[in-house]
Order: sequence, then structure tokens, then C-alpha cells
Amino acid sequence: APESELPAYLAASAPRVRDAYRFALANAQALETVPCYCGCGSMGHTNNLDCFLQNDSKEGGAPIFDQHAAGCGICVDIAQDVKRMTAEG
Repeated sequence: APESELPAYLAASAPRVRDAYRFALANAQALETVPCYCGCGSMGHTNNLDCFLQNDSKEGGAPIFDQHAAGCGICVDIAQDVKRMTAEG
């Protein structure tokens, strides 16, 4: 997903955070099958995708970003691992 599709609050974020959000936006199906281990289940998150996008946007609507992953290195690490493993096949 292009940088222009990301929310403005990510402009000051580290490149790896923006990259994780772009990956989540373009590869939702890959992240929704992977659990997150940061403790965000108490926030209602059921998978790593929930850390980046809210449920409403998964059904084909406009993306509604979740700010959680912008401040959580564990969520970003998981997304980066999935990105790497997806590239490796």
C-alpha cells in the first residue's frame, strides 16, 4: 500500500512502523490469521490485524486505522515477521 494511504499521525513514526501499517493494509488476510502476543486481547483484539485496522474496514469499506500498533513494538515485530515469511513463501 502506498504511503499516501496511511493516516497523518504515522508521518513521524519510524519507517518500520509505517512499513508494517502499509503491509497490514495491503495484506489483511495474512495478519488476521496470526495472533498478537502484546496483551491487546483485553482491548478486544483477536489477531495482529486488529492492532493496525479496526473491524469495520475489513469488510471492504474505507480503512479505519487503529493507533495501537503505532506505539507497540511487539505488534510491529509480528507484522514484520509475517511480511518476511510471506516473502519467503
